Amino acid sequence: MSDRNVMSWTAMLSGYTRVGLVGKAVLLFDEMPEGIRDTPFWNSIISGCVQNGLFSEAIEFFRRMIVEEGLAGRNRPNQVTVVSVLSASGKAGLLHLGKCIHGYVCRNGLSLDLFVTNGLIDMYGKCGNYGKARMVFNNTKETNLMSWNSLINCCWLHGQIGESISIFEEMLQRTDEVKPDGVTFIGLLNACSHGGLVVEGLYYYDMMIHEYGIEPQIEHQGCLIDLLCRAGRIKEAVQVVEGMRIPLDEVVWGALLNGCKIHRCADFADYAVKKLVEINPKNFGHGAILANLCLKMEERDEVQEGKKMPQEYTYKEAPGCSWIEVKNQVHHFYCVDKSHPRTEQIYAVLECLADSH
Repeated sequence: MSDRNVMSWTAMLSGYTRVGLVGKAVLLFDEMPEGIRDTPFWNSIISGCVQNGLFSEAIEFFRRMIVEEGLAGRNRPNQVTVVSVLSASGKAGLLHLGKCIHGYVCRNGLSLDLFVTNGLIDMYGKCGNYGKARMVFNNTKETNLMSWNSLINCCWLHGQIGESISIFEEMLQRTDEVKPDGVTFIGLLNACSHGGLVVEGLYYYDMMIHEYGIEPQIEHQGCLIDLLCRAGRIKEAVQVVEGMRIPLDEVVWGALLNGCKIHRCADFADYAVKKLVEINPKNFGHGAILANLCLKMEERDEVQEGKKMPQEYTYKEAPGCSWIEVKNQVHHFYCVDKSHPRTEQIYAVLECLADSH
């Protein structure tokens, strides 16, 4: 670019993040002279990191913005900045940081507009603090459908199935304010599925179609299949699958396979595995599930069939991961991973705990 200004820098940075080239975006960010950076430019790198799942990096850029721009007395975070960082905090489960951002908004007089309010509800909900999410919702003068959807989703995500349905019924009473959409029913069907509420789930699925004229998408049908499978109604789930007019993805077939595993339906499990292998032939984990299921049922012939699946279907399961925030630093721990700098101390404490039992 012959004539670089803040707008052209921001456009380039946003372009890199939109196509997933976050590394180049960061290099471009560091290359830009500090004196001409503005708040939208900071927002671009922060939101770009969030969109690409780099939540820790987004939070780190936010901290840099507070320090560097604060010391220079220049650009301050605005509502767009706050919404992006709240999204990162919620998706990473960093409740303490989310509370700090909430406090920052209040202390610095930033407007609690609808976008910030919904960001706070979503963050508190995803971090498991439903009480705080509800308090923010109740203290908001203006709410919209996104506010209600966030509340419904945060409840079922943390096992409060009855509360999720109660919120939906409360929303229906306010017909002059909002009407449910497809996202609302995804949350509601997920709640029924995880709560084992088959009758209620089927009722809401029918309501979505006939009362609100919402055409079921693959997400809704996937929830319906999961609902039936968890309840052991595998044949009905298969009928739903066979009646679907849209191409099915791994989520739908995976829900069917999971139901077969729970209720030991080897025939339908074999059907689901074959479809999953067609979609992703490199994932042999589905075949392993089928073999283990048949082994439990002592169907030795089926076990051998499961083992005859092509060896090129190599399977590498993603390791389990947990994390914890200590003194504003996030520590990640993976299964059978000893890369943490204090691994020896951690394992020593674990051994002491194990010996005490």
